[in-house]
Amino acid sequence: MAARWRHAATSVVAIITGLGAWSVSACTSATVDQIDYAVDGGLITYNSTTVVGAASAGPQAFSRTLTGFGYHGPDGQIVTDHDFGSISVVGRAPLVLDYQIADAAVYSDGKPITCDDLVLAWAAQSGRFAGFDAASRAGYLDIENIECEPGAKKARVSFFADRNIVDYEELFSATSMMPSHVLSDKLGVNTTEVLLGKLGPAEESIAKIAQAWNTTWQLDRGADLRHFPSSGPYRIDSVLEGGAVVLVANDLWWGAKPVTKRITVWPQTADIADRVSKRVIEVVDVATGSAGSLNTPDDYQSSDNPSGGIEQLIFAPAGPLSETPARRAVALCTPRDIIARDAGVPVVNSRLNTAIDDAFDQAESVPEAGQFARADPDAARDALGGKPLTVRIGYRGPNTRLAAVVGAITGSCAPAGITVVEVASDSVGPLALRDGQIDVLLASTGGSTGSGSSGSSSVDAYELFSGNGNNLSGYHNDQIDGIISALAVTADPAEMVRLLGESAPVLWADMPTLPLYRQQRTLLSSKKTYGVAANPTRWGAGWNMDRWELQQ
Repeated sequence: MAARWRHAATSVVAIITGLGAWSVSACTSATVDQIDYAVDGGLITYNSTTVVGAASAGPQAFSRTLTGFGYHGPDGQIVTDHDFGSISVVGRAPLVLDYQIADAAVYSDGKPITCDDLVLAWAAQSGRFAGFDAASRAGYLDIENIECEPGAKKARVSFFADRNIVDYEELFSATSMMPSHVLSDKLGVNTTEVLLGKLGPAEESIAKIAQAWNTTWQLDRGADLRHFPSSGPYRIDSVLEGGAVVLVANDLWWGAKPVTKRITVWPQTADIADRVSKRVIEVVDVATGSAGSLNTPDDYQSSDNPSGGIEQLIFAPAGPLSETPARRAVALCTPRDIIARDAGVPVVNSRLNTAIDDAFDQAESVPEAGQFARADPDAARDALGGKPLTVRIGYRGPNTRLAAVVGAITGSCAPAGITVVEVASDSVGPLALRDGQIDVLLASTGGSTGSGSSGSSSVDAYELFSGNGNNLSGYHNDQIDGIISALAVTADPAEMVRLLGESAPVLWADMPTLPLYRQQRTLLSSKKTYGVAANPTRWGAGWNMDRWELQQ
């Protein structure tokens, strides 16, 4: 939402400038065909639209292996991907869009990219069909129907009346669509015919499609990579010990060939700083402070930039924090001012307006937020009626910044009778919270280790929408649902401020999450690597990795 206003004028100049710098450098020296790229999450699945996938480093790794009708540029704005296809608005009341896939568009296994892939993406993320473990329904739940002739290159997407969503370009963009033919071949059914009801009642077949969509693309060593075809300039070549994924040039890509033929994407590890000092990695894209003291060698360059994600405490829907007084108690003894100060940024109060820090944030900084600005152990103890409380706070580790956050909360909450147990490992994430292994997840938007943001506040807001997959706290409030739904179709700034102001007291009272600060990102790269540009969304610097060039 906020991103919608800030990026109304697409930053084409930034893109042209970046590509211009690359083209000049390319004429001056020979290039190296291998780049190593480190990210700050796990590489768990190829499917970045599942709850786990969206919170992982998958978007950072696969924006140029699973392309779509758009991608997120250096300011987080949507840029149309003309290589993939085009979108035409053919109706406004209701909203009707025609999607045309490029005639040349083909997967790396030789199968054509078709409207069947849009149907699967919609079905999985609309919430209309049970069993799909999708991260978000934002936008997709507003689609009434898709007209798609199986195997065709075009589709007509019609939205429900009065659901003219403003950020419709967020839909069917990079990493949002999985290859439907893989599931059709695996299950022996035509997924489009099943999902559009052309075969009559098919609950059993839909359940099988959902299960396959959830599980087929797990990135385990030994995974059958025939199920992982690419629709972009890179394809997966192999999965290494430790979870790194090797991407190589896709010979069947119909657009401009990638500059570097091989990119190895390394998941978060404890030795990032050491690898940088040894100069065995060229690009690092991580949350600032997560890797400890990340010194910049003389022949590297580094920049810190705000992301669209909010570092926050996400409270579990069950267990000791299932009741509001307990959540409020933890919030009351959390030293938000000190945590933000140590991160070098202001405290943030935003829950529904998250993607960009701008004037609209003030709408959520209501008086009710004031009591949670700094730690008040006495008020926390009173909220619990003097009873002791033990809370397990988890985060994906190792992460130096988040370890410090938990340490600050531990010390501040002890006088309130609240004992904090730190749970940190590379397996902690959304599922750990959902499965009751922890009581609080310390993470960014959607439970992500990285930014987590879609680049659109109206899309990100759905993490507090009832039934949404990344609504990890299980929060349900009809008034908030109505506000989130209204924000998605509202372009009037005055109305947005009114809606945000109406939501804030409710959310501070219910406390499904506690916002801390805007996650900052550190992008570090070798000075011999050209074309690398930061990105505030969950796709990070990988948004244009096919333009990266490493000189000798």
